[in-house]
Amino acid sequence: GKPARADAALQVTMIEADHLRKEYPGGVIAVEDLTLTVKEGEVFAMLGANGAGKTTTLMMLLGFTEPTSGQARIAGHDVVKKPLDAKKHVAYVSENVQLYGNLSARQNLEFFTRLSGQRLGDDELLATVRRVGLPEEAFRRRVKTFSKGMRQRLGIAIAILRDTPAILLDEPTSGLDPKGGVEFLSLLDELRREGKAIWMTTHDIFRAKEIADRVGLMVQGNLVTTMTHEQMAKEDMEKLYIEYVERADK
Repeated sequence: GKPARADAALQVTMIEADHLRKEYPGGVIAVEDLTLTVKEGEVFAMLGANGAGKTTTLMMLLGFTEPTSGQARIAGHDVVKKPLDAKKHVAYVSENVQLYGNLSARQNLEFFTRLSGQRLGDDELLATVRRVGLPEEAFRRRVKTFSKGMRQRLGIAIAILRDTPAILLDEPTSGLDPKGGVEFLSLLDELRREGKAIWMTTHDIFRAKEIADRVGLMVQGNLVTTMTHEQMAKEDMEKLYIEYVERADK
């Protein structure tokens, strides 16, 4: 386990869902009254089955989907009213990272960092490629030759180089083998130590339990429970998860 943060109350809130609700035409409620904050130096993992509302929540936090009611804020900026301010403070790594397949890893890194107003030399780009566990030879290789896991690592490298205080990750471990998964968790831990606020969606209970400061369980659009790292250690998460999902199906 990791040491508890005695100074948690002093941490700045970076990612905030304030009574977020998303209803689609026909009365389909994807997310129901979600209130949650993630502070700097904290990893929050949202667990849930497909269709539980995890991705819709991320889309609202990113300003890609407008909430029916409630507010999403990044670093205090309302993502609907101040989209540009909010976007400056957040990096997003999706499960199928949107990269340019015909460009090399280096060109992708250069392109995405320039978008955020940075011009970085090859040394810094290469150091970050190494840090996320990509082989050095991948640096000049076309991204369309990459495996899903490699593309995800490159997505995380872009997020690191953009150096935003908030990072949102959608199913970040889905394309990784066990070794890659372990490396990824240690990378998240480093980013947490640097004070990043990290929100990840996952259905990987074991990895969530290992890395997250808090885990939230999403069932049919409702956040049914949140638990701290310490509480999770005592719980049989799988059993709990199955119980909640079965209860919701009745």
